[in-house]
Amino acid sequence: MKVLVIGAGIVGLCSARFLLESGVRDVTVVDRASGAGMGTSYANGALMHPSSVEPWNSPGILSYLLRHLGREDASVLLRLHALPGLITWGVRFIRESAPERFRENALANTRLAMHSRGCMDRIRRDDASFDRSAGGSIMVFRDRPSMQAAIEWGEVLLGAGVTQKVLEVDALIALEPALQPIAQRLRGGIHTLDDVTGDCHRFCVDLVAQLQAAGVTLRFGETVTELASSSSKVQGVRLANGEVLTADAVVLSAGWQSVKLAASLGLRLPVRPAKGYSLTYDLADEAGEERSGTRRSMMNAPRLPVVDRSLHVAITPLGNGGSRRLRVAGTAEFCGDDLRIQPQRAANLGGLAAQVYPELVQTAASSPTAWAGLRPMSVDGKPLIGPTRMKGLYLNTGHGHLGWTVGAASGELVSCHITGKPCIVDATDFAPARFSL
Repeated sequence: MKVLVIGAGIVGLCSARFLLESGVRDVTVVDRASGAGMGTSYANGALMHPSSVEPWNSPGILSYLLRHLGREDASVLLRLHALPGLITWGVRFIRESAPERFRENALANTRLAMHSRGCMDRIRRDDASFDRSAGGSIMVFRDRPSMQAAIEWGEVLLGAGVTQKVLEVDALIALEPALQPIAQRLRGGIHTLDDVTGDCHRFCVDLVAQLQAAGVTLRFGETVTELASSSSKVQGVRLANGEVLTADAVVLSAGWQSVKLAASLGLRLPVRPAKGYSLTYDLADEAGEERSGTRRSMMNAPRLPVVDRSLHVAITPLGNGGSRRLRVAGTAEFCGDDLRIQPQRAANLGGLAAQVYPELVQTAASSPTAWAGLRPMSVDGKPLIGPTRMKGLYLNTGHGHLGWTVGAASGELVSCHITGKPCIVDATDFAPARFSL
């Protein structure tokens, strides 16, 4: 069998890796970028978080969007110029925010994320190469009602295998001393033991080395313009240079670009781009030389990732020694396919980071590096994984903010569909057939 994978982000590369594990030997990965993980996988939040995989369309999302329309400090911002492309999709997006639908979708994602931890263990090699750390994550709260709501939701997640420990402020500071400067503003926290940190882009680079050593063909800098088909069967893809690559099966895992490619066959994917931002702070000079302020920031650097639910921001430490970094991620912006970094949005994210680590952010070695990526957001908040009505075409897209968290399990699941092996997780939760695709 010959399989062609479109997209060399975390999802596409994991698809290729598990196809190999399933016995497929002729695998080709195509990506328009110059290397692996250069799109949405490049500078994401760096946190694999089974504890927090709820869809963004939580109950009350409509009123939130309307109240914050046009506000640059909104955690989820809807820009007016993007409305025409969101009308039909948006109606379903709001419908899926009903409490029962939201709960079902969130639990399906949680089960996939928990399974993904084991899948990741099967394919990762050198943990140090992508700054992996498995100490869990901390969710902090600035008011008791929010904390109580999270505790109750944690009891729901317990049924899906998520392990959490409630912390009063003293225990919270003992676990993460870097939070001491804001201790008086906190009301407690939750330590989730299942979450793992790591640099997704670096992992993608490592995974490419694995794939190349195993004989996978990697074609970078090649743009797929359309899917080639005959009757109701996909036969391959057409590249921008006119070349046609043939295959028995095609895995469409090109993130937001998957929508355009699927449309070439008349398939309308219920996926829209949601721009996410991140900032990366270097906590030491490149040469490893510490200035007085940098030395202080290194000494007080966080041990664990922290998610501040009140501020809607996640801050994840990466690396050790003289190459420590701090990745700050948060906010979503529905703005079409506009990848430009809006200074106000980046500045707002930096302001949120300063509310969590005021001293650390002030003494960082340099100004942060801002990044933005277009997350492919499905209308119900669950990825689309599996076969379509076009024979030979398989989807592995629509992961939104969950690519790093569930990418490994998604790769395994799509490989099971292609090779006919039994799926460990419930494939119907993520089947494209739920949208008649």
